[in-house]
Amino acid sequence: MCGIVGAVSERDVQGILLEGLRRLEYRGYDSAGMAVVDGKSAVQRAREVGKVASLAAAIDTNPLSGYLGIAHTRWATHGEPSQVNAHPHMSGDRLAIVHNGIIENYQELREELKAEGFGFSSQTDTEVVVHLIEKNFRELGDLYQAVKTSVTRLRGAYALAVVHADEPHRMVVCREGSPLVVGVGIGENFIASDQLALLPVTDRFMFLEEGDLADIRRDRIDIHDREGTPVERAVSRFEHSADSADKGEYRHFMLKEIHEQPRVIKATMEGRVTESRVLEQALGTEAGELLQDIRHVQIIACGTSYHAGMVARYWIEDLAGVPCSVEVASEFRYRKHVIQKDTLFLCISQSGETADTLAALRQAKQAGFRAALAICNVPGSSLVRESDLVIMTQAGPEIGVASTKAFTTQLTALLIFTLALARTNGLSKNREAEIVKALHLVPGQVNDILALDADIAEMSRRFMDKHHALFLGRGSQFPVALEGALKLKEISYIHAEAYPAGELKHGPLALVDSDMPVITVAPNNSMAEKLKSNLEEVRARGGELFVFADRAANVNPEHNTHVLQLPEVHEITAPIVYTVPLQLLSYHVAVLKGTDVDQPRNLAKSVTVE
Repeated sequence: MCGIVGAVSERDVQGILLEGLRRLEYRGYDSAGMAVVDGKSAVQRAREVGKVASLAAAIDTNPLSGYLGIAHTRWATHGEPSQVNAHPHMSGDRLAIVHNGIIENYQELREELKAEGFGFSSQTDTEVVVHLIEKNFRELGDLYQAVKTSVTRLRGAYALAVVHADEPHRMVVCREGSPLVVGVGIGENFIASDQLALLPVTDRFMFLEEGDLADIRRDRIDIHDREGTPVERAVSRFEHSADSADKGEYRHFMLKEIHEQPRVIKATMEGRVTESRVLEQALGTEAGELLQDIRHVQIIACGTSYHAGMVARYWIEDLAGVPCSVEVASEFRYRKHVIQKDTLFLCISQSGETADTLAALRQAKQAGFRAALAICNVPGSSLVRESDLVIMTQAGPEIGVASTKAFTTQLTALLIFTLALARTNGLSKNREAEIVKALHLVPGQVNDILALDADIAEMSRRFMDKHHALFLGRGSQFPVALEGALKLKEISYIHAEAYPAGELKHGPLALVDSDMPVITVAPNNSMAEKLKSNLEEVRARGGELFVFADRAANVNPEHNTHVLQLPEVHEITAPIVYTVPLQLLSYHVAVLKGTDVDQPRNLAKSVTVE
């Protein structure tokens, strides 16, 4: 799992591979490595535990020179982070591979290969694959045929890139369940897990389909599908600017991405919303007719995207009057389902390659759901290609592991979808126009929140010595509280939990004391008075309160109650706006604690395995 880069060129590829790895650091990893076929038809390899910078330092001392190479950042799944477990893996000194994914039957293959005399030096499932390919190469004498034969033995998810010193102008790649993209150049070609890795060398890409096997050379790209039939994959241009991978004036990518939210929220609305109504055609040419038949919505997602789905449930049932269920993809895919008639299957994923979400989508298509709608940030991703309808979020590449702009643009897209669905279920023109007007105000309101950054940074100082935190919200703000707690624990490593504020008496109140900060969001909505009563319960037990409140909600600072007043926001769009101060709070706490904000420990950006 994590990052793959490869190149076959007329120039030295070491610098291309190293820059590609740097651009994949956002995915999270624990080691990095590179293998290059040199001019003497030998494979040179370097591997280091830790950051790409450590690999770069090692290569500075002992350069890897050649026109063909592969590189990898690894996030440990089999075996601890170590040099011997790092990729690329080799069989002998002439064959090297990199691999994303998990080979489920690796133990069986390992024993088989050991019996045939192959030695193993790592604990990884990947080493099984490289020895299997070497075995078949000895028999067949052709790298492409060796890989083709080998993958028929593999069970699980994988993206593979393979090079051999005997064929120094050729790279063979394949994918099954893990993403892989081919970068198209002039007199050179490239592969990577993510387009972002290759933007310095090309903006033209082919997306390999499930089961594709590709023979990549400097002057041609030959692709066969899983049946062995030659196929052509369309070449598309990357739409986001290359400076998406540059922090610019910001200290961290996360802070940059928080500040990009007014722009990307607006971009997500463009072409989909007029001054007073949603254009359902923006969901797809068949959307208008399809939405009329929808009687139930099943939302599937993971992590932050799951919280976005939870907010959407409030909107869908309130505005459209359609029953909505929300479930974590890793749970949904492993249980029996009762499918209601005319159910829309709605998948949410930032990357479009989240393994559990993709598996749930494929299962749902076989189970008889009416149609599948994807909300995603990556054009050409598996989720986008395999869904019937798509809403792209227009967030641009998100580098920080802790999701920020992806979440708010997901909410924006979900509200657009909800309004389109609600119109087919009797939402009045006036009510739709009211909410659309409120949605147009959101980018400006987020800018108003960003202007409070210094105040939030000052508030964050009170969390320096804290080890636990409690987040509260009511109604559609409860998922916002969940998202706030997730952000704090992800990047500051403070244990944080979120509850519906009305649940305080049913357990969480026992935790409240002077050492337990309680953070809550308090828009001026129908639940405001009930929320105030919940806050009094905290105050009465000596808890320290941090309240982000609408000015009109009349929540006033008192002893141990810190209030940051926010601009007035419409009740429907409030979850989008009230997310932002919680992002900033988590960011500033993490900075004060000195953690790795953009790449928190143990986490990966794109979770392409279970």
